[in-house]
Amino acid sequence: MTEHRAPYPVRVDAQLDPSTSRWLWLVKWLLLIPHYVVLFFLWIAFLAVSVVAFFAILLTARYPRSLFDFNVGVLRWSWRVHYYGYGALGTDRYPPFTLAADVPGYPVDLDVEYPERLSRGLVLVKWWLLAIPHYVLVSVFIGGGVWLGTHRGTDDGWGNDSWMAGGGLVGLLVLIAAVVLLFTGRYPRPLFDFVLGLDRWALRVAAYAGLMTDRYPPFRLDQGGTDPGSVPAVPDAPPPLGTPTPAVPGR
Repeated sequence: MTEHRAPYPVRVDAQLDPSTSRWLWLVKWLLLIPHYVVLFFLWIAFLAVSVVAFFAILLTARYPRSLFDFNVGVLRWSWRVHYYGYGALGTDRYPPFTLAADVPGYPVDLDVEYPERLSRGLVLVKWWLLAIPHYVLVSVFIGGGVWLGTHRGTDDGWGNDSWMAGGGLVGLLVLIAAVVLLFTGRYPRPLFDFVLGLDRWALRVAAYAGLMTDRYPPFRLDQGGTDPGSVPAVPDAPPPLGTPTPAVPGR
């Protein structure tokens, strides 16, 4: 019997690039410098917007939609850079310089369902008290980037240096994948699915700590590139040319 998993309002999807270069990962740290510079300022803005949103939720029980869309865009930009770089090495397609969700053909995306109302009481405690168990786990996954990013500003923020560098367990697994890729030209699929599960967990915690949802992040590792229980943000790749079309009963 298949276990039913309710969709979480933070959706993280990705496709593994089958033609990933054996050696490009050696220089991606250099290629990503422009993104790191932009993300440094975007995460300063993210923190400022979160402070404004905190008071807005406290007074009105609503997260202003324009501010919400901006912060989701920062998470989305960070996720694309992270996926290209040393948090996944899942694609060689250079990340676009955009906050927008609509990037046709790009193999990764993130979206957060907009909440019509948020709890005034939870906003006081969820980002520092209720999320502590997740902070502990995520600090193991990615080397403490989420904890530092949400409590000490952007110097070591997970949107910049720590998370983008892929520290912790994710960094170790991606290093193993990089070595395998270098010698075989293939990214082990089980390893990719596991890394995506850890990344997805961290992004859910980031959105919860960023006041974007009242739904507590689940303690589960949803592996694979398509977020379970949701419509994928990245459509499945079309079948190769020449693949026969399955027959439809009754036709």
